[in-house]
Amino acid sequence: MTEAARAASHTVPAGRDLTLDLTRVACVVLVVFVHILFTGVGRGSDGSLIIERTVEGEAWFNAVSWIANIMPLFFVVGGYAARAGWASALRRGDGADLFVRLRLARLARPALPVFAFFTVALGAVALIGLDPGLVRTIAIGVGSPLWFLAAYAIAQSLAPRMIRLHARFGFGVLAVLLLGALAVDLVRFLVVGQWFGIAPLELGEYGIGQQLFGLPNVLFVWLFAQQIGFLLYDGWFARRRVRQLLGIIAVGYLLIWGLVSLGGYSWNMLSNQWPPTAPLAVLAAVQAAGLTILHRPLTALMRTRIAQGAVLTIGSRLMTVYLWHLPMILALTGLQLVLPFAMPQPGSAVWWWTRVPFLVAVLLAVWLLSLWLVRFERTPGLRGPAFSGATPCAVLAFAIPILGVTAYGLNLPLAAASLATTACALALIGGFGPSRSA
Repeated sequence: MTEAARAASHTVPAGRDLTLDLTRVACVVLVVFVHILFTGVGRGSDGSLIIERTVEGEAWFNAVSWIANIMPLFFVVGGYAARAGWASALRRGDGADLFVRLRLARLARPALPVFAFFTVALGAVALIGLDPGLVRTIAIGVGSPLWFLAAYAIAQSLAPRMIRLHARFGFGVLAVLLLGALAVDLVRFLVVGQWFGIAPLELGEYGIGQQLFGLPNVLFVWLFAQQIGFLLYDGWFARRRVRQLLGIIAVGYLLIWGLVSLGGYSWNMLSNQWPPTAPLAVLAAVQAAGLTILHRPLTALMRTRIAQGAVLTIGSRLMTVYLWHLPMILALTGLQLVLPFAMPQPGSAVWWWTRVPFLVAVLLAVWLLSLWLVRFERTPGLRGPAFSGATPCAVLAFAIPILGVTAYGLNLPLAAASLATTACALALIGGFGPSRSA
């Protein structure tokens, strides 16, 4: 075991459930691997550049996406962490404002350098005069994971209020959120899509069509998943027998199957991710039940120092991995294109066999990058907010341009706007203070 891993294993807080740290790390690594499978780049027989989303052409992909889309689980675990963090904040006498500012800073600080990079890179390619169509195709792909920043910031900022509602109304909150998600989907797919005939790409130059009407589900779906995390923290899932948890999984998947069979929804769960749809809310409950079933073996695994060291080391730079893995995939793919070696044809047997080694290469490259970037992930020492009510303004300033990136695709104006508003958000909450740890 390395010295870094040994040191990390000795810093485990008392009472911390390390299976949740393992879950976060596993989710992010799976996201990286899925994006590698999406990135099919090679050369045609005539030397022309091929760019395709290779894995989506596989017959089995839709079925696998019902398990592989782990973003609902990320919000479930985030809900658990928020519930635990809020309990600690109350014991310390901290208020909701400080709670939200700290969580926003933990998202905005790592996002600042990546938005700076995107702004400089897109500005440079505009000056060079590269093919705008190619640049847009690449930029949309690279910017695709950024929606998580906005959605997670909004969910975490509402956590104190949602925890109070959870304590007062329990499952009633889940019912309202799920009904809200279903109502939004009904308007989006039936009323807008069929009655008014607005297709997904009919509004604006780049257009978002029906997607515009699905934006309220950023609240309904991800807050639902966060509420499931509150139940996980309360021990509701842990008190269920294994057969009951299996029943939740079976009923959940049957409900998802029933919903997608109605039409409007995609059989591909990744396509249901933006804007989020009701099947993902149900998937959050399914994944929480599955995580509970696996809790005992995962706990045994996390008693080993090697696992603790690996998870805590990777977890200390998790946002860096999430935010920078696609630029690194792009950089390593570009390097392959200029090397005097033939690249494997996307979808070929050689291409599939090289995906895991490529994953290792991406993770190692991001780790090298994180040696400097990890400073942005360290817990910030917050100064006072700029003014009363600054925190809600900061959350909106941070989230709105990122939602624009998700809707319209990453481009120079939106990258620059996101950089400016992220810096503004950090200034509003006093997030430019020195880190608490060296």
